[in-house]
Amino acid sequence: MEFESTAQEKARFFASAWDRIKALPVKLKAKVISIAKRIKKLGKDDPRRLIHSLKVGLALTLVSLIFYVRPLYDGFGVSGMWAVLTVVVVFEFTVGGTLSKCLNRGFATFLAGALGIGADYFASLFEKKGEPIVLGILVFLLAAAATFSRFFPRIKARYDYGVLIFILTFSLVAVSGYRVDELVVLAHQRLSTIIMGGATCMLISIFICPVWAGEDLHKAVASNLEKLATYLEGFGGIYFQSCIDDGSAVVSKDGKSFLEGYRSILNSKNSEESLANFARWEPGHGRFRLRHPWKHYLKIGALARQCAYQFEAINGYIDSDIQASQEFKSKIEGSCKRMSAECVKALKALATAIKTMTDPSTANPHMENSKAAMKDLKFALKAASLENADFLAIVPAATVASILVEIVKSVEKISEAVHELSQLAHFNKTVEPTVSPEKSQQLLHRGIIQPVSYADDNDNVVIRIDEISTDSPENEKPHHQVPKSGQRMEV
Repeated sequence: MEFESTAQEKARFFASAWDRIKALPVKLKAKVISIAKRIKKLGKDDPRRLIHSLKVGLALTLVSLIFYVRPLYDGFGVSGMWAVLTVVVVFEFTVGGTLSKCLNRGFATFLAGALGIGADYFASLFEKKGEPIVLGILVFLLAAAATFSRFFPRIKARYDYGVLIFILTFSLVAVSGYRVDELVVLAHQRLSTIIMGGATCMLISIFICPVWAGEDLHKAVASNLEKLATYLEGFGGIYFQSCIDDGSAVVSKDGKSFLEGYRSILNSKNSEESLANFARWEPGHGRFRLRHPWKHYLKIGALARQCAYQFEAINGYIDSDIQASQEFKSKIEGSCKRMSAECVKALKALATAIKTMTDPSTANPHMENSKAAMKDLKFALKAASLENADFLAIVPAATVASILVEIVKSVEKISEAVHELSQLAHFNKTVEPTVSPEKSQQLLHRGIIQPVSYADDNDNVVIRIDEISTDSPENEKPHHQVPKSGQRMEV
């Protein structure tokens, strides 16, 4: 019996193992298909990623010619590997990121190499016994000072990579100079290959399908304003829907999906600061001049996040278990919806102004209308609160109304910031066709019609021509007789 049970267990084990082996190709195929779909989706979401990968491959292929072409290899030798390492390290997705790292690496390598050679020469004055001690002291002091400088926010944001390269290069040159005789030749070869690698990255990044960090920041800020407008556009309808349908309306999650778009704004600070930092390194391109006010985009982004945080607070009242008085909500519904609608129009106008780089004055009437609706809301809140004795029933809706008032103030600040940006960045002014005051006066005062009473009781009308416009349409018709100035005609 024991022998039979053992045989059955072995048979089941081999059967299950064989089933796993047979299922392995199917699972492997499914895994490959899943990975291929993810790769395809990643490429479709942003085709620039695929182009960037090809650009990096092209840059590495070009700098590898240092090893493949004999004359170049004889000139640089093994130091040509620094060009390959430079391409791998400094080639970034955006032009600004690539320029930032290339320039930081180039200047840091040059400065650190020069100081390293100087430190080696200075240490050699103390003979063999004192030379390592002096070199150790110099490396300690400069490395400590450079590391401490990285804690300064400005240096951390823009030159952190350069400081790291400075510490690395100075330490390598100063320490290796104690054993290497031809230190100047070695430093020259490394600097030359690093410059070659950095120049290759910059040229390819700028001239082959460039990805500008400034343009991405410009589009991101405008998109954030549109997300704020999208939220406000649907909030009033969903919040006051229960008031219209007497609490019988049920809003699906799909219907509320647009309310979640603003959440991406809450976490946009790091990406906006990174793009603004890279944009400062970029040359003038397209609609953006050399010293474009990229820093001002961060101000608009901060105000947009402040408004989004208020959305986060007001969003909690949509699904709140504590329901406000329907009568009170109906009294403030009109003012709240007008405020939301005007803020939506203002935000969309501001987003369009940023996208097209035109004057944002089209948002001004909507801001004035939202302020007027805000005043009406304050009066409605006072009147309704005095009439309603149950203050607990009106607290949720009153809180929503007060948050909407703060949202209007936030949108007003965003409008002011966009107007400042338009002045600093010299946005195009929109010119509307108008009638000049001189022509309007000519059109309105072409003559005087005055009734006159005569003795024979005939009804007469005297038309006195005071002034004739030289550019009037009548002058273009020579067959009409044009009265002279001051001439009196009777009809």
